[in-house]
Amino acid sequence: MIDFSTTQCLLFGEFFAKPAVLRFDQRQGSSDGGAILLKAAERRYGLIGGLAGCLRDQRQAGKVDHPLKELLAQRVFSIACGYPDANDSARLGADPIHKMLLDRDPITGLDLASQPTLSRFENAVGARPLYRMGEVLASSVIERHAQRLSGQARRITIDLDPTTIQLMAPSRCPFSTRTMTRGATCR
Repeated sequence: MIDFSTTQCLLFGEFFAKPAVLRFDQRQGSSDGGAILLKAAERRYGLIGGLAGCLRDQRQAGKVDHPLKELLAQRVFSIACGYPDANDSARLGADPIHKMLLDRDPITGLDLASQPTLSRFENAVGARPLYRMGEVLASSVIERHAQRLSGQARRITIDLDPTTIQLMAPSRCPFSTRTMTRGATCR
């Protein structure tokens, strides 16, 4: 019988406190290994920390298991990995890569926040913190491009989401069958 197994280890010591050894024959595996590169980018740019600095924690300190920065990081990394719904957190809570993204031990580390916790977090953020987060994002993009272009850029356009969506809920909004810009709401 031919042995098709391969021993190959990739170490990312500069990204995590412990080296990440990637093997594909482990019981506790993850399909989101590429997210390690997202963590490297986050460490370099510090965007999540800047965004989290715009938030104020109004929760009772004794009842908090997940700091706001971790909740924000969990949502950012989940969305970036293709899990836009907080419902996916039930499955991702024990995912070793997602634990590592929050600087937790991939096997023994505390599971990530649940869907109800993430939903409460998302719904608790008001307009002012969101506006400040937009300012931090814009400043980060402008600073990054200014460095990249050595200050020679005269104009930087930030186009976050130019797409349109087709709404299909006529009972909720009288004009919902029209194409609307993402982010439009019906009241």
